[in-house]
Amino acid sequence: MTSDHPPPKVPLSKTPASPPDRTTVGPTTSERAVLWAGFPILGAVALWLAGRAAGWVASLPWAPFQGLFKLVASAPEPLLSIGAAVAGALVGLAMAFFADLEYVTADIGPDEAALTVDRVTRTVPRAATAAVFQDGKNLVLLGHDSAELARLHGDFDTERFAAAFELHGYPWRPDGDPYAADFRRWVAAQPDLSSEAHALLKARAHALKKDQKKDAEQLREELARLGIVVRDDKKKAQHWRRVRPARDTDTPAG
Repeated sequence: MTSDHPPPKVPLSKTPASPPDRTTVGPTTSERAVLWAGFPILGAVALWLAGRAAGWVASLPWAPFQGLFKLVASAPEPLLSIGAAVAGALVGLAMAFFADLEYVTADIGPDEAALTVDRVTRTVPRAATAAVFQDGKNLVLLGHDSAELARLHGDFDTERFAAAFELHGYPWRPDGDPYAADFRRWVAAQPDLSSEAHALLKARAHALKKDQKKDAEQLREELARLGIVVRDDKKKAQHWRRVRPARDTDTPAG
């Protein structure tokens, strides 16, 4: 006798989705669109307004650069307005170009991560990475001996970077630097630093004061070769710690 009821449905087993081979994370298309469109528009409007106000500024006896403003005000219309807007847009494009270089991008895979900022790329193996975290405007990766494998200063979305690193098994630290308590502010003639380390830190302090970023970064690398990790606070004061000995290389829990 045939049953009128359909046979029971057997539930299908679901295979867990595996992570993609590589994940690229960085500025979104909308962020770049705002950057490349917004800066030229703002620049054009700003210089157009400056051109319109040039005659008024030139009439103020206390205003600086009066000669320049008088020269601008003497230009005929519509040449003045068009020229000011075009010049402002070009300035805005230049600003957008340099701002775009400040974005951090990461191409993260199961074996290594390629990290880029300011057209410089650093490749860090996952096996060598003990901690990844945000330190202000810096993305930092530490090795198992607590040394810095990479420190990238720039703009990045913390949540998207954290998700991408965690997706591929990197140890993202939402609580920040696990060795933050080890840092001390550098003061000249500290007895527990070598004369070579003091000389490098003194030269780096001078570079930070003069806003010589490339020199400061090179000096950071020189200090790293001495086993010294350096970080800067908002006032550009230097804080330092030593790389931990081999017996203390386990990353603190947290």
